[in-house]
Amino acid sequence: MPTKPSRELQTFPNPRPGRPFVIAMDCPEFTCVCPMTGQPDFATIRIRYVPAERCVELKSLKLYLWSFRDEGTFHEAVTNRICDDLVAAIAPRWIEVVGDFAVRGGIHTAVTVRHGERPADV
Repeated sequence: MPTKPSRELQTFPNPRPGRPFVIAMDCPEFTCVCPMTGQPDFATIRIRYVPAERCVELKSLKLYLWSFRDEGTFHEAVTNRICDDLVAAIAPRWIEVVGDFAVRGGIHTAVTVRHGERPADV
């Protein structure tokens, strides 16, 4: 059975909820579609978060990010949506999502979205 894109983010219990630590993930193959031209937009999505009670499962994150491949969306909107969906799924202590988009029309775009307060000790 082939794998298909999905908007469902699966989670699992944080194995050390009493210890603040940073989880860092990079997806250098993110693709969405420019809503103005219909052309593909390519980006690296960087996610850094300090989990509370839940962590995001990586295969579901991959399928979630893949689900944007054919969606027309602005860089700012998709980066905020990824952050909002992760916050809804895992309620982290702190999260940062960076959409680092490839140059289009001579302009490089990087969108940074944060939620919560990063603990001082991580």
